[in-house]
This record gives sequence, structure tokens and C-alpha cells, in this order.
Amino acid sequence: MPFRLSRPYVSRAGAPVIRRVDPAIFTTRYFGACLGCTFCRDACCEYGVDVDVETAGRILAQAPEIETLVGIDRSRWFTSDRTPDTDAAGGAQLRTQVVEGACVFRNRAGRGCLLHAFALSTSQDYHTLKPIVSALFPLTFGHGTLFVSDELADGTLVCAGDGPTVYEAARGELAYYFGDALVAELDVRALATNPSATATTSRAPHGASHATRTAPASGQGKSLPTAGA
Repeated sequence: MPFRLSRPYVSRAGAPVIRRVDPAIFTTRYFGACLGCTFCRDACCEYGVDVDVETAGRILAQAPEIETLVGIDRSRWFTSDRTPDTDAAGGAQLRTQVVEGACVFRNRAGRGCLLHAFALSTSQDYHTLKPIVSALFPLTFGHGTLFVSDELADGTLVCAGDGPTVYEAARGELAYYFGDALVAELDVRALATNPSATATTSRAPHGASHATRTAPASGQGKSLPTAGA
């Protein structure tokens, strides 16, 4: 059962606003070291990702340069549907297109997210171009609540298992988006929920030789990001 925070925490972009947290984020574990794994083959990139319209606008503002890196015309980057969403900066979201079995921004010549890689290569903060859903995954959010993504909660995410907790892995990103005060409050909750909790050394979970995920996320929370860079 999600618990209510002492106050709402507003993202630096104005949305989302977090009011509740599912304590499962303090106990659910996964591999965590995304680009250190050798077994997932960027499985979380298969279905694209929700992108708020403000982030999408910043991506499109640099389309000529990003297009050269991605190698796919900008007209194929996003779905045509603009969906109203109070959890999204700008009040609406788009979704990245899936091209040849993966998010259009997946690095097909290597690993990870080309938006993240482009930002770093041009001395930009990657948060300006990388969707918040990608940065937090497999922590996700919806209707004012932080919680574990469906595919990690049900064990179908290939990297589910040993490693840091979802909160431990996302702690730095939460501080960036929502501020140190949220992290301070969650640190207290994390210790109360799991007094012996410590970040564990990430290692491949049992049975992680292939992905078990076969369908897109259910839509209860923000869904499937690209992998980190």
C-alpha cells in the first residue's frame, strides 16, 4: 500500500508531482548497472518510451545534429498522437517510434541511448534530452505515485533479481528531478522498511540468459524507456 509523503514534491519541470510512494521500491532489486550487463541486449528498448512534449521539443530543436547520429529521419522519431497527461511536463506526451524492433533512439552499433550519448558528446546535461521515464526506469510514476514498473514487479524484466534496490539505483536521479528533500524523506523510509538494506554488488540474476518480456507495459505507469548511455 503506497504511503503519503509529508508534502508534494514537484519535478523541476513542473510535472510530475509526487505525493505517494509504494514501499516496494525499497525492497525490489534488479541488476542496476545497465551498461555493465552482458545478458539483456537492451531488452528495455524494444517498445519505445513516453516523452513529455517539452523534452520532445528540445530534441527536435537539435534535429539536424541528432538525425546525423541516429541515421533515421526525424519524421519517424515520434508517434503522431499527442496525449494529454498531467504527469508530463507541458501537459502532454508523445512516444518514440519503434523502428526495426527497438526504440528509434537505441544505439544499434553498440549499447544504450543515443540521446544520452549525444548530450554527453555535446557537453549538455543528458537530462535535457533524455526522457524522465528513461532516467528513472524501472522506477516509474503515475497519478502522483512512485512505484516499481509492472515488468519488474511481475519478474518479466530480464534484469530482475540480485542487485541494488530500485530506490538505491534511482536515488541520484530522484534528487535531480525532485530535490534533496525528497531523497532525505525517502532515506528515512528506506531504513525503516528494510533496516539491513545496503546497496549490493550488481550481478546477473539467475536465469537471465534471455528476455521473458513479450508485451508492452500495461500503461498503469509511464512505460518502457530506452536504456541508459
